[in-house]
Amino acid sequence: MTSSIKSVAKPRKSVGARRNPEAEAAVLAAARDLVSEKGYTGFSVEEVARRAGSGKTTIYRWYPTKADLFIAIYTAERHASVPVPDTGDLLDDLEQYTISLWRFWASNPAGAALKSLIAEAQGTTEALEALRHRFLPARTADVRQMLKKGAERDQIREEDVDDKVSLWVGLSWLKLLVNELDQESSVRRLMAQIAGIRST
Repeated sequence: MTSSIKSVAKPRKSVGARRNPEAEAAVLAAARDLVSEKGYTGFSVEEVARRAGSGKTTIYRWYPTKADLFIAIYTAERHASVPVPDTGDLLDDLEQYTISLWRFWASNPAGAALKSLIAEAQGTTEALEALRHRFLPARTADVRQMLKKGAERDQIREEDVDDKVSLWVGLSWLKLLVNELDQESSVRRLMAQIAGIRST
């Protein structure tokens, strides 16, 4: 999470109700820098606005909560770092994808920040709503698609997809929260258990 923004930028104008691409890019760059420096707990819309030279009102119009702004930068970072495999085999896809994601969490400040967001969601309604309704549906879409393709190949039952997504999220978040992301040798076995497929 690096960018060229290191000091307070000059104020930028927004374009009516539309997002000014330059202003939004400055906001996201400032947010990435701040998460890298201070983590999620030290992350604030006020400081992002100061660094980006944008108004807080503008940022809150684009991202209603601190959690929403973090989700935006997390999504961009993860998309760039975690490829979605399509090998034609469900177990291979799940193994490759999960290892890539765990490596991303372990090496990118977004991983530690996600842990803080999960923790905050236990105590604030805003963070919980963002996590449940805006983070999880989008961030589990890749795994859901892999499982659906596996069902189309008759590797699993289609009616089991939702449950298997929940099992995958639960396992991955457990490994994130207890700092066991380095256990890559066990990923294939664990994915086989979730998928209900014999590991070879």
